Amino acid sequence: MTPAVRVPEELSARVPVEQRGPGLDRDSVRMLVSRGAGVAHHTFTELPRLLRAGDLLVVNTSATLAAAVDGRIGHARVVVHFSTSGDDGRWAVELREPDGRGTTRARAAGPAGTEVCLPEGVRLVLEEPLSGRSGRLWWARVSGPGVLGLLRGYGRPIRYSYTERDQPLSVYQTVFALPSADGAGSAEMPSAARPFTAGLVAELVGRGVRFAPVTLHTGVASAEAHEPPYPERFAVPGASARLINAAKAGAGRVLAVGTTAVRAVESAAGADGVVRPRAGWTSLVVTPERGVRVVDGLLTGLHEPQASHLLMLEAIAGRATVERGYEAALQGRYLWHEFGDVHLVLPGQSRDRPLTQSIAQATASETGTRPM
Repeated sequence: MTPAVRVPEELSARVPVEQRGPGLDRDSVRMLVSRGAGVAHHTFTELPRLLRAGDLLVVNTSATLAAAVDGRIGHARVVVHFSTSGDDGRWAVELREPDGRGTTRARAAGPAGTEVCLPEGVRLVLEEPLSGRSGRLWWARVSGPGVLGLLRGYGRPIRYSYTERDQPLSVYQTVFALPSADGAGSAEMPSAARPFTAGLVAELVGRGVRFAPVTLHTGVASAEAHEPPYPERFAVPGASARLINAAKAGAGRVLAVGTTAVRAVESAAGADGVVRPRAGWTSLVVTPERGVRVVDGLLTGLHEPQASHLLMLEAIAGRATVERGYEAALQGRYLWHEFGDVHLVLPGQSRDRPLTQSIAQATASETGTRPM
């Protein structure tokens, strides 16, 4: 597996690009482009000229929640990061300690029965670890008003120590974010889509690039722990499944905007490569051994990668391409993390795809595990 990348502190993007100088917008970030053995340097505004008519961008519509809330355990101050809502009314949470600089540091969670006092008299009680692999995230039950109301009234976006200051929630919303009917959303921004602006989307559409919306609500990914991804809620609607299958059957390329979009669409793909409308929970971890059945390329942020992130990149592009890309990003002084620059991984060569009987049948029938 590709070794973990050590990123110099000065390459962490401390504020959003639009706050770094006059005349800058979200799409002012740099974009590294990897295609087979080649690496090129661009700005994100050049994306429409790098794609072609018939290409399909799969985008995550999950909205970011103000998921960090201050609380107390006895007299000790803590910060609760609300990660994921369960089907039984509980929430997966991470407890952290204030670090005195406006951000937080990791703390030991548990034991079961630990009670956290939150605003408005709300009580949160830890019940059990989310996974036997780690005690970082716990299932917890909350008394009193609903959690989503608590987040709206007292929450703020999750912020890590490499950022300079708190930002309003609007800074963490992508142009594709849509409110969910039940108020659910992502604990952390699906950041690969952050550089898109309405104007850039309009230019892409004008050039014949299409968009397939999917939803995957991302949980908390702590800066200290690089664990495999936990189960997350996702949905691939029927219209998007049709668009993806049509692109796969023709000459278009299916390009995922972010690893969350990869996880969603690959979770809806059968062994035959056909995408069917599905919704629920996914535990899928994309690895080179499993491979990808649908995605041809990926637009992703630059992060100090977890093992699972690297495995997904290798599954899409191959180890050599990933290593060359990260080396070029470091040499080129690209900026890392959610406010940083981006990496576009394109297939090394186009390939013709015949319209298979299975794809035609799937597009006509649109069967799935849960109708959309």
